[in-house]
Amino acid sequence: MDSTYTPEEQRLIDVWEGHLQCEFANRNAAATVATMSDDNYVNHVPVMTGGRGRDEMLAFYGSHFIPKMPADTHLTPVCRTVGQERVIDEMIFAFTHDIVMDWMLPGVTPTGRWVEVPLVVVVQLRAEKVVCERIYWDQASVLVQIGLLDPSHLPVAGAETARKVLNPELPSNDLIRREAAKPGDASSTVQSV
Repeated sequence: MDSTYTPEEQRLIDVWEGHLQCEFANRNAAATVATMSDDNYVNHVPVMTGGRGRDEMLAFYGSHFIPKMPADTHLTPVCRTVGQERVIDEMIFAFTHDIVMDWMLPGVTPTGRWVEVPLVVVVQLRAEKVVCERIYWDQASVLVQIGLLDPSHLPVAGAETARKVLNPELPSNDLIRREAAKPGDASSTVQSV
């Protein structure tokens, strides 16, 4: 047990990590849903996929999530906040887009491209069960990385968003500098922060 967590916080972490084990290591929809309350829900906020209640979640995990997860999926923890019956995980979610991913990229043909995106999961727990998961990521960054969105004329970035989360020493304000460097722009040069 990590000595930085109280016993109550560790209990929440253990429930959440058991759920993750069922999803990503065991790849078992029924076991995953068994870690959840009867009134559970999951919302992948950028694309509004997920479900509510055991029946919907069993169908979602069994048809659209677990079997639609690339085999090389890798989660890199960044930070964790625990308290008030919640676990909030910030991580880098990385994978090769080699399968149709209904839950993240519904209807998008696999591109074979590598994707790295910062992802935040807000998990609410009650009585040793997962009550809800709200999962956030920058869908524009994912679309840039798989080649469906051209970042050259838009204020969006690709894998560099994940790399900056892991290495805060990387430069900031590249998009501002890019715009300032366009011909005919009288803006002053933006200094690297």
